[in-house]
Amino acid sequence: MILAGDIGGTNTRLALCEQTEQGFRAVAEEKFASAAFSDLDQIVEKFLSGKAADIERACFGVAGPVAGEVIKLANLPWTIDVRAIKNLLNGGGKVGLINDLEANAYGLSELGKADYAVLNEGNPNPTGNAAIISAGTGLGEAGLHFEEGMNGKLRPFASEGGHADFAPRSDLEIELLRFLMVKFGRVSVERVVSGQGLRNIYQFLRDTKRAEEPIWLAEEIADSDDAAAIISKNGITGKAVICEHALEMFASIYGAEAGNLALKMLATGGVFLGGGIAPKILPKLQEPVFLESFVAKGRMRALMEKIPVRVVLNDKTALLGAAHFAFYELENQ
Repeated sequence: MILAGDIGGTNTRLALCEQTEQGFRAVAEEKFASAAFSDLDQIVEKFLSGKAADIERACFGVAGPVAGEVIKLANLPWTIDVRAIKNLLNGGGKVGLINDLEANAYGLSELGKADYAVLNEGNPNPTGNAAIISAGTGLGEAGLHFEEGMNGKLRPFASEGGHADFAPRSDLEIELLRFLMVKFGRVSVERVVSGQGLRNIYQFLRDTKRAEEPIWLAEEIADSDDAAAIISKNGITGKAVICEHALEMFASIYGAEAGNLALKMLATGGVFLGGGIAPKILPKLQEPVFLESFVAKGRMRALMEKIPVRVVLNDKTALLGAAHFAFYELENQ
């Protein structure tokens, strides 16, 4: 039995999994509001309460750089200590911590064709690297590099690319950068390509009078704890012009950053869009704005047009990846 965890800034998902011929099967699974708990230990203890499970291995995908057995998370005021988790498992079994996007990358090997929406078929290089970029509460990025002698297997590795600098490409985006510099000082790409990023773009358009905010929309956002969801919903349906403009700008910058990642990783094997936002705004991503921004890399355009781009539709990919890592990788640690 494996305990798999996907630790996000908004939600924490835990599952007890077993490996079958068809892949990993969740015996029990629950979702928790991360902010309602002071640490991961509380959630694990609550999840395991009343479950007679002999857990041999556990793995958690967490947002932030992972080094050693004690880490601090990027988007939660938590410190995770592997030793404390082992105590909750009665000291038995192995416990692993990996970056959340690394978990997503491992999870790709557990998915099928139905788990993807294709944005660009491309012409994949069978021995090329790949990359995954996930906009959600924050922005995560990871790579997968091809290793000779591994039967074509791609080896995931973590990065903190979401905290790299935002690179504006137009006068409008330069103005957005200046607007955000007043608020934050340094502006990472996560400040733009994420749930908070969509909200920041919306506020930029509103406060600089580039678009008008209807009273009903202002009230709807004020009454919600998820402004990004309201902005994206009204942008997709075309109910509010300001939301349409914000979503268009968001999709364009998302495409540009996905293209930047593809160049840095030389991801000729494909680029995957994970996270919670992409499936929700899929109609917008299927419009030309995303892919045009992705391929618009000057002399590298011909290379970019050959790179497959897919949206991951399965919201359990990180959980599957954590289970995959626990089953196949912890054995060697």
